[in-house]
Amino acid sequence: MHTVLIKFCMIFNNEKQPQFSNYKLVEKFSQFMDSKNDKLFSALFAEHIDFDLAYFPLKHLGYKIIVATMMDIFAMNGTPKQVRINVALSNRFAEDAIDELMSGIILCCSKFNINIVGLDFKPSATGLYIATSMMGEVEKGKEIYQNGAKENELICVTGDLGSAYTGLILLERENKVFQADPSQQPDFIGVDYLLERYLKPEPPEWAVKGERCEVRGKRYEVKGERYEVGGEVEMPLPTSMINLKNGLAAGLIQLCNASKLGCTIFEEKLPIEILTFDKLKELGIVATTIALNGGEDYELLFTIKQDDYEKIKEIKEISVIGYMTAESAGKHIITNDNKQFELKAPGV
Repeated sequence: MHTVLIKFCMIFNNEKQPQFSNYKLVEKFSQFMDSKNDKLFSALFAEHIDFDLAYFPLKHLGYKIIVATMMDIFAMNGTPKQVRINVALSNRFAEDAIDELMSGIILCCSKFNINIVGLDFKPSATGLYIATSMMGEVEKGKEIYQNGAKENELICVTGDLGSAYTGLILLERENKVFQADPSQQPDFIGVDYLLERYLKPEPPEWAVKGERCEVRGKRYEVKGERYEVGGEVEMPLPTSMINLKNGLAAGLIQLCNASKLGCTIFEEKLPIEILTFDKLKELGIVATTIALNGGEDYELLFTIKQDDYEKIKEIKEISVIGYMTAESAGKHIITNDNKQFELKAPGV
């Protein structure tokens, strides 16, 4: 473990000899935390609970754990800056396996300009465990919390829902087939998007770009020729926001409870990809159920003032799915056949 730690210390410092010990890494992290308006978030990922290496490439896993950790900082309207990583692994993992895991971590950190300021490896009796602690900066006066929503404000969500969990369902299915008959080849034709959404998620474009968002192209026809004109708009500041990792229902209930409000959302407004819908239909699963309670989306759920609707209505990756209500009105979804059901989520 010590040899592996030294190797990656050398990589991070880009020098022939490692220039910092574990203590100095902690010291760097502490100095960063002393500055004002910085936020710290931690996460723990456990094999067989959060991921299964039977079908999860280690490089993808390294990438995903960084994205999963940074989403909580994005949910406060922050920018991820530094991360500390602790890895516990059993003796079944060779050095090349650690290299694969770290290559995904380094790739993601490089892509989003996050400094790795702490790294430690420990032996584990069983399996693989990865703990992350990430620091981010939030501009003063632009912090967003979960308790800032007001009655009648609009409920919005980035990206699409249910596709990542659908990818997980397909991976689990093919793994069971393989376990029963190793000669069988996995059937993943045409579902690359679903697999990528689970194995290698990307944060919402708006969260990465900040206040600028790409708008949907507007189509025009001039003398028989069709044109599409797009661009960027300024994103209004949400009044409340949360990272969607355990499903839409869980996130929305948490947002409502924090703001002491109720909500109404509409099934027809939920952003579900056609591919997700079709694959779940083949499996006999209702897509709305997965969108509400599946999880693994790593999207942002937030509220905005009604006056800001015009500013976001053309933004590609944002969907308005409902509105906040009085707490006494409860938390509900209106189905496509105009029936009302109470929102429920396990453990919330």
